[in-house]
Amino acid sequence: MSAAAEITTMLLNTLVSLAIAAFLLRMILQLVRADFYNPICQFLVKATNPLVIPLRKIIPSVGIVDTASLLLALIAQALGITLLFQIYGGGFPNPLQLIMWSVIGLCSAVLNLYFFAIIGNIILSWVARGTSNPGAQILHQITEPVMAPFRKLLPAMGGLDLSPIFVFLCINVLEVMLRHVAASAGLHPALVMGL
Repeated sequence: MSAAAEITTMLLNTLVSLAIAAFLLRMILQLVRADFYNPICQFLVKATNPLVIPLRKIIPSVGIVDTASLLLALIAQALGITLLFQIYGGGFPNPLQLIMWSVIGLCSAVLNLYFFAIIGNIILSWVARGTSNPGAQILHQITEPVMAPFRKLLPAMGGLDLSPIFVFLCINVLEVMLRHVAASAGLHPALVMGL
């Protein structure tokens, strides 16, 4: 691969991953009923509104699931895979296979998002416990619904929270399963952002 193709691939991966993260975060923040007056939420809503609002007129939300944001994340993933396919000289992928690959990619992106959110939450609990920083509040609101069931199962350990260890274990198990599903679907790992 030439230097230009490598740079193009890196830039494409970065841009598509940021778009996917923005749309997925918007959907997750709505699912966990995050504080939308938080400045970070406000920025995310304003940044994604130009695409989400028109699509919502066609595809309404289902319950508390923001289907427009989810569909835009899926489209971004599919577009990224298609462009990478072109860079690697593979032509155009089969549409059904592309949809399956995009769903696998989104699942991987959600797992990565939660992995890094929990890491951030752990670091903040060490250095800035109880802070009112907007970023810390968002991390707590995103991760708490995932961590709470594990906290209920584990006994109190004198102020030591072991629930992240079990959440990381579950994330790793799901990632291994996703890699096997991706391999059986014929998806090369380089084609999915974050897999």
